[in-house]
Amino acid sequence: MNIARPDLAPPQLDYHAAVALQQQLRSLIVRAGELGAPRLVAGVDVSYTPPRFARAKEASEKLYAAVVVLELPSLRVVESASVVDRARFPYVPGLLSFRELPPLLRAFRKLRVTPDVVLVDGQGVAHPRRCGIASHLGLVLDLPTIGCAKSRLIGNHREPGRRRGSASDLLDGDEVIGRVLRTRDGVAPLYVSVGHKISLDAAVALVFQCAPRYRLPETTRQAHFWVNQLRNKDKSCA
Repeated sequence: MNIARPDLAPPQLDYHAAVALQQQLRSLIVRAGELGAPRLVAGVDVSYTPPRFARAKEASEKLYAAVVVLELPSLRVVESASVVDRARFPYVPGLLSFRELPPLLRAFRKLRVTPDVVLVDGQGVAHPRRCGIASHLGLVLDLPTIGCAKSRLIGNHREPGRRRGSASDLLDGDEVIGRVLRTRDGVAPLYVSVGHKISLDAAVALVFQCAPRYRLPETTRQAHFWVNQLRNKDKSCA
């Protein structure tokens, strides 16, 4: 597929330039939109060894990225693409999109189909500068994107009910920046936020649709699987 705005993901930036770009990008994010009846939903994942666990500097520099496209409502995989790449930006919490977008965009370029919406294992506007990786990716692709994270980066919330489907707002002061959603009875909730070109209600509804059996959406589960396959294959060939 074609990448709509590659200029929004410069290949080489330093820390201060990356922060400045995030501040500019936040004004471009659209926090509204309905999906109608989407047919194709994509999940993405990037794997690497975080620096605190790496035995050597080189261990954290190789990135494994995968994009998996599923059909709705069956959640059947229709296409996948993956790449092995080298990091061009250091591991900095809050700026992970500048590290992970380059290999993800290479993987998206390999796709023959264009998804209607993308679920990202990370934050959208639930981010200190309101521009997490889901928002940054949505702006570059010019597609609806959703942040669906396993943990909270910022904000406060009341604990949602214990039953599947229970939810509570994620707040930063008085601003609603996401929703805390329980996808299975009694398991830890997910942190859903708008990425780009979608409303929070529509984002939550799609995450819920994509997680009929497990805590994580099937998009995330499949992307995890394919990126781990890629990583294991790369190690076996080393």
